[in-house]
Amino acid sequence: FSPSQLPYLIDGPTKLTQSNAILRYIARKHGMVGETEEEILCVDMLENQIMDLRMSFAQLCYSPDFEKLKAAFLEQLPGKLRELSQFLGSRLWIAGQKLTFVDFVAYDVLDQFRMFVPQCPELGGNLGQFLQRF
Repeated sequence: FSPSQLPYLIDGPTKLTQSNAILRYIARKHGMVGETEEEILCVDMLENQIMDLRMSFAQLCYSPDFEKLKAAFLEQLPGKLRELSQFLGSRLWIAGQKLTFVDFVAYDVLDQFRMFVPQCPELGGNLGQFLQRF
């Protein structure tokens, strides 16, 4: 642990760095990782799927070839969002009826896409409703 590394969290004797470690710690502490084995697996799986989306977007945004790569990213984005929409289905939250930490991760990424592609129809429907619940 190094307090010079940001972000960091000190919670009594617990000292953490790294955003995802902090997020997961807070989620476990407050029962936001899923309750059943099925919910926990769902949260784990979707966290990784959403992080893949986040990483591909970050790679695009920080690439010196942004303008060249943007079209390909925009071409594949609707399919990725449809997959997420189908997975969410009629549930209120990613893992079911209760909010989990992966919902915050999903919100963050979807909100970035909403700013990047405001007219993206895949960000309407159940994904749009998901965003509005926050």
